[in-house]
Amino acid sequence: MRSPRGYTKAIMLESLPGKLLVFSGSSNRPLAQNIADTLGVEIGKLELRRFLDGEIFAEVKENVRGTNVYIVQSTCNPVNDHLMEVLVIADALKRASVSTITAVIPYYGYARQDRKVAPRTPITAKLVADLLTAVGVDRVVSCDLHSGQIQGFFDIPFDNLFARPVMLDYIRESLVPKGDLVIVSPDAGGMERARAYAKKVDAKVAMIDKRRTGPNVAEAMHLVGEVEGCNALIVDDMVDTAGTLTEAAEALQKHGAKKVFACAAHAVLSGPAVERIQASALEKVVFTDTIPLRGEALKSSKFEVLTVAGLFGETIRRIHYHDSVSSLFD
Repeated sequence: MRSPRGYTKAIMLESLPGKLLVFSGSSNRPLAQNIADTLGVEIGKLELRRFLDGEIFAEVKENVRGTNVYIVQSTCNPVNDHLMEVLVIADALKRASVSTITAVIPYYGYARQDRKVAPRTPITAKLVADLLTAVGVDRVVSCDLHSGQIQGFFDIPFDNLFARPVMLDYIRESLVPKGDLVIVSPDAGGMERARAYAKKVDAKVAMIDKRRTGPNVAEAMHLVGEVEGCNALIVDDMVDTAGTLTEAAEALQKHGAKKVFACAAHAVLSGPAVERIQASALEKVVFTDTIPLRGEALKSSKFEVLTVAGLFGETIRRIHYHDSVSSLFD
């Protein structure tokens, strides 16, 4: 696993104000451990177990009174279990008299339900925000939200980090030297992200005109832009069933792209996603470790994972020091 340049040095916390503790849920223990290692602290002592009926139980195994705690938990598959887990952990810590609770949620589940898409439907991203606030969370840190307006669902501070600094190092080292590069958005909604990437690596921009025919069902229709004779890099926030991604890769190949790559912050990889990517025209798909790869994805040579542990570790340090978080992206 690659580490992002500029975030690899351990951040020692001996002189920080107050005490800081990092706790981990069960969804992404390796990332939590790497964040703790970056900060030079131990993972907090926490016991998680389930009753026979599936109820989640959490017990804090050390004194946390007056401390600033950070709970690292991606609400990925199984999303409901992992969401309930972070709520139960936060409740246990609140009742143990901690000073502040920051929920570090690298992947924010339910983010795609951020608006009413039809009559009599929920806005579940807002519901999750209400649950986190009600349980006593004081701050939320996430990465590459599906839509930035989710921050407005919270009445507490919310830091939306971007995996872009980590991805750009990989792009410069591994893709730009291979020839002309064009950054491709898989849909109109991702054009702002594609332009931001293209500006940093001095690349052209293209877009797939996508028509969605149902939930998790998309058909790539037209290409806007020129990719002939270029290496194409599709950038997105997540890959779920990989239908959009593989359709886009096929369209780019038909329009003369030499090689097609992809990068996305979150490897959701539901259903047939891994099989589709394996059989597709994609040369390489790069993710971050906000969601751990599982099953067949671990065996595939088409996947590469970059760690965001240093990025989250530096963010936690700045929050604890009351330093600027936004300056990370200057």
